Amino acid sequence: MSSVPRTIRIHPADNVAVVANDGGLPAGTALPGGPTLVQAVPQGHKVALADLPAGTPVRRYNVVIGHAAVDIPAGGWVNEQRLVMPEARSLQGLPAPQPPADLPPLEGFTFRGYRNADGSVGTRNLLAVTTTVQCVAGVLEFAVERIKKDLLPRYPNVDGVVGLTHSYGCGVAIDAPDAIIPIRTVRNLARNPNFGGEVMVLSLGCEKLQPERLLPPGSIPISDERPVPDVVVLQDEQHVGFMSMIDSILAQAQDHLERLNARQRETCPASDLVVGVQCGGSDAFSGVTANPAVGFATDLLVRAGATVMFSENTEVRDAVDQLTRRAATQEVADAIVRELGWYDAYLARGQADRSANTTPGNKKGGLSNIVEKAMGSIVKSGNGPIHGVIAPGERATQKGLIFAATPASDFICGTLQLAAGMNLHVFTTGRGTPYGLAECPVIKVATRDDLARRWHDLMDFNAGRIASGDATIEALGWELFHRMLAVASGERTWAERWGLHNDLVLFNPAPIT
Repeated sequence: MSSVPRTIRIHPADNVAVVANDGGLPAGTALPGGPTLVQAVPQGHKVALADLPAGTPVRRYNVVIGHAAVDIPAGGWVNEQRLVMPEARSLQGLPAPQPPADLPPLEGFTFRGYRNADGSVGTRNLLAVTTTVQCVAGVLEFAVERIKKDLLPRYPNVDGVVGLTHSYGCGVAIDAPDAIIPIRTVRNLARNPNFGGEVMVLSLGCEKLQPERLLPPGSIPISDERPVPDVVVLQDEQHVGFMSMIDSILAQAQDHLERLNARQRETCPASDLVVGVQCGGSDAFSGVTANPAVGFATDLLVRAGATVMFSENTEVRDAVDQLTRRAATQEVADAIVRELGWYDAYLARGQADRSANTTPGNKKGGLSNIVEKAMGSIVKSGNGPIHGVIAPGERATQKGLIFAATPASDFICGTLQLAAGMNLHVFTTGRGTPYGLAECPVIKVATRDDLARRWHDLMDFNAGRIASGDATIEALGWELFHRMLAVASGERTWAERWGLHNDLVLFNPAPIT
């Protein structure tokens, strides 16, 4: 990046700007067309463009992200210690839907995917073994390693095998109202398009979440010949010794691998993509570079007929008025309010609120509070109307832009988006994370040139070129769109090359017994 002082002001009404230079700017730096810095300001952090007496609204994105807690002179550093966060927007009296017009169709874009019997399409061809309870996780881990070593080399068209382990299944209040969330999450994880309908289940035998409750008849369309999933129950009398359990799992796995291996990639329209967008390790550039590029690509995907899910309740809560205004219908607006209201109550039960979201890394990267973070986060959703809302653990059943109401935790959000049917994941980061999923390719987008340079073999896409002036949002949005099609067709991400993946983490708001 040039040594010339560079700041980024999102909106003409903003009274702060973000320092763009690597390493920040020292005191005494004269900003072009602006004040002289009265103190050093780190990269990504805000500088006051005018005097901000205590109590003055501080604007970024033309939104009040806080009020000055002390007198801040022009050229002063504006950070979390110098801001008082505003109260959350009430969920009453929100704007009525005034959705933007549907974007014009975008035709002719395709990828090479695996067509499933239910009409969905996988971007990977994976054997998945789901579980009813955490008790079997160690056995499954052993079995998966055996499958990879002894069976998988015989089936070159199968991309891998994954164990869908989790912490649920027993020791829980399984009949509590909110227990439906983890139960349907585990159920819908098994239905992910990347698993080709080849559902295997590993059960202990005595757990509360019995296989027939997890996957009742008809919950997963398989075939007339196999109306219910294959289940291995470890406590069955036929199992004498540990290796007999492993032999049962491998015998069933071989049948599934043979069917998966017969599948071939075929040309599919871009409308078959189900993309989940998420950010983690965010910084002040997230809403300037990576998220706007993802938002532009989101609009392209929706125009192509695809499904795009944006999530993270606490990271959209302060933009709820934008969401209801963009809702395609009043029903969609009501659903947004219902889900965010439920989450407000969930946080209140734990004596917390949305302010608990931000991390030390967020603040070090220049994000003063959750309001500022939310304004940058929402940009990933693009500019089109919001067509639908799904609750945690539900499966997306319609095309277009969907608000998948999930916690903001990277791992819980990713797990819930997988359960919703995600076959491709886009993850933006400013601080950097090696995040990955074994069940789905993850394209990681860096917000800054420096991160992309240092983590050159972990970041898949550099959106920092927007801040450095080397590329436009539109150009990188198109570039990212084409990268998505390539990855959906089999191009491997860095996380896939290194074999990096995070655990599945369920959202369970119900009691533990």
